Amino acid sequence: MITELDEPAQTVLSTAELVVTTERVDDVALLLGHMIKMGLVEVLDHHLPRHWKQRSLSWGWTAVIWLAYILTEGDHRKVSVEAYVKEMTQTLSQVTGQAIDPLDFSDDRLAILLRYLSQPAHWHPIEQELNERSVQVYHLPVEVIRCDATTVSAYHEVVDGGLVQFGHSKDDPSRPQIKLMTGALDPLGMPLATAVVSGERADDGLYVPVIDRLEAGLNQTDLLFVGDCKMSALETRAHLVEHQHYYLLPLPLTGATAQQMDEWINQGVAQARAGELQPIVRTTASEAVVIAQGYEFERPVLAPGAVAPVEWTERVLVVHSPTHAAQQAAGLERRLATAEQQLRALTPPPGRGQRQITEEATLQEAIAKVLKTHHVEDFLTVTYDRQVRQQRQYVGRGRGAAHRPTQVIEKVRYQITAVVRQEDQIAAQKERFGWKAFVTNAPKHRLSLAEAVLCYRHEYRIERIFNRLKSRLEIAPLFVKRDDQIQGLTYLLTLGVRVLTVMEFVLRRSLQQDQATLPGLHRENRHKQTNKPTAERILKAFDKISLTIIKDAAGNEIRRWLTPLSAVQQDILYRLGLEPDLYWQLEIQHRSVRLSE
Repeated sequence: MITELDEPAQTVLSTAELVVTTERVDDVALLLGHMIKMGLVEVLDHHLPRHWKQRSLSWGWTAVIWLAYILTEGDHRKVSVEAYVKEMTQTLSQVTGQAIDPLDFSDDRLAILLRYLSQPAHWHPIEQELNERSVQVYHLPVEVIRCDATTVSAYHEVVDGGLVQFGHSKDDPSRPQIKLMTGALDPLGMPLATAVVSGERADDGLYVPVIDRLEAGLNQTDLLFVGDCKMSALETRAHLVEHQHYYLLPLPLTGATAQQMDEWINQGVAQARAGELQPIVRTTASEAVVIAQGYEFERPVLAPGAVAPVEWTERVLVVHSPTHAAQQAAGLERRLATAEQQLRALTPPPGRGQRQITEEATLQEAIAKVLKTHHVEDFLTVTYDRQVRQQRQYVGRGRGAAHRPTQVIEKVRYQITAVVRQEDQIAAQKERFGWKAFVTNAPKHRLSLAEAVLCYRHEYRIERIFNRLKSRLEIAPLFVKRDDQIQGLTYLLTLGVRVLTVMEFVLRRSLQQDQATLPGLHRENRHKQTNKPTAERILKAFDKISLTIIKDAAGNEIRRWLTPLSAVQQDILYRLGLEPDLYWQLEIQHRSVRLSE
C-alpha cells in the first residue's frame, strides 16, 4: 500500500521495499547559482565575523540559501526557513557543495545574521565591495545615480527612540513605519546604498550620507545624481559640487522659487506664443513624438561649504509638458463643474424641506467657501438677487377671524441667478499649466535640455526597487520586532533586489547583443516573444522542476530523476553565464558543482 504525506516542498511515497522522495527544485538552483556567481557568498563571509553559536555553515552560505527561499516563496519569516531547508536538503547540498543541516537555519541563528547585517561596520563594506565587484564583473554603466526614499508600514508598538514611528506615509498613514533611503544605479534600478531610519525622519537630511557611501563604493567623480525636489536643498547641491559630481533636480514650488516661477512661466508663455521654445522629442520604433518643450538660462549660486563657501553656475531648465498641462486643465474643469453645482444648490427653489438663505452675509460666506474649497475664486462670478414675498397674517387669538386685525409681513430669501465662467481668466490659467523648473550643474555637452527631461522621466526605475521589496520580497508587514533585526532584514532583502536586477540586466543584454528573443515567458500568450524579460518571468520559467530520489528500505539510493530542462530554460542558463549542469548534477549522487566568477 502506498501512502502520501502532504508537505509544501517534499513528497515521500513508501512501500515495504522503496522510499520515493520528491523535492521541488524550480528556480532554487538558478538563484543559488546566480548568487554564487555574483560573489555574494565570498563578500558576506569576508565581512561577517563568526559567532560562537555558528555551526559549520558560513554566514555567506546561510544568507544566500535564505535569500533563495525568500525569492522563491515570498516569505521572510525566520521561523519557516528551518522546515524548508529540511525538505530541500538534497538540492541545497548538491548545488552549494556544502553539508546542509536544517539546524543552521534555526530562528536564533538567523537572528544573529540579521544583527550582524544591521551594523554599519559590516553592512557598509559589504555594499561597497559588491558595488565594485558588480561594476567590474558585469561591466555595468556607471553614469547616473538615482536617489529616493520610501516607507514600509508595520504593526509594531511605537516606543521612544525606536525605529518604527509614525510619519508622513506613502503606504498607510494609520500605521507606524520605517523609512528607506536608497541610491540606485540607473538605468538598472539596482540598489547600491540603502539606509534604514526611523519612520518620522524627513528625507532632506538622508541624501548626503547615502551619496558619500555611493562615492566611496564607486570611487569616481562626474556622476550624475538625480532625485526629487527634497534633494534639491542648497546644502545637498553644494555637497555634490564640492565632490565634483553633477545633479539634476526639480525645484520645489516653495519660498523664493515660488515667486521666481511666476516670472519664469511668463517668459515661457511669451516664448511659446512666439514659437521660440525648444521641442523635446521622444523617438520610438515607429514615430517621433514631441513630449515637452522648454528653455533654459544660467545663474550663479553661492552656498556654505564644508571648509569654505562654494560658488558655481547652474542651469535652470524651464519645461512645459503638454500631457501634464492637459491633466491640470481637466482637473480645473472638474473643479469648476463641481463648484458650479454646489453653488446652485445653495439656493434651492422654495418647497417643503428646502432650507432658504435669508441673510445676504450668510449667502456671501457660503459662496466664498465653495469657491475657496475648489480653488476657483478667480474663474467663477456669482450673481444673486433678493426676493421678498408679502404675506398677510392675522393678529391675536379667538374666533371670528373676519373680526380680527391683520398685518402684512415680508419673507426674504436670496436666490443665485447665474454662475458665470470667466473664460479669459480660465484660458490664461490653462496657459500656465504644465510648467516645471529643474536645476543642473552639468554642462550642455554632458546633459542637454532634451536629455535632462528624458533622464528625469525615468524615475520609475528606482520605484521598481520599492515595488519588488513590497511585492516579490514581501517586506511588509515586517515579521521581526527588534530594531536591529528590522534593519538587518531590510538590508538582506535589498540584496534580493540586487540579485533580481543583475539577473534581468545580464539576460537582456545577452538577448540584445544576439538580436534574439525568448518564447513562452508570457503564460497569457505562449506565442509571444520577448527580448526584455523581467526577472520575475525568468524565475517563473523554471516552475515545476522536481528532483525524485528512490531509496530501498535500508536507505540506499537506487535512482535519481530530474524533470528535463526545456530548450528555453537551457538558453536562459547559458545567457546568465551558468551551465545546465547546475540542474543536471542533481541526478548524480554525491556530485557537487562550485561556481566562481
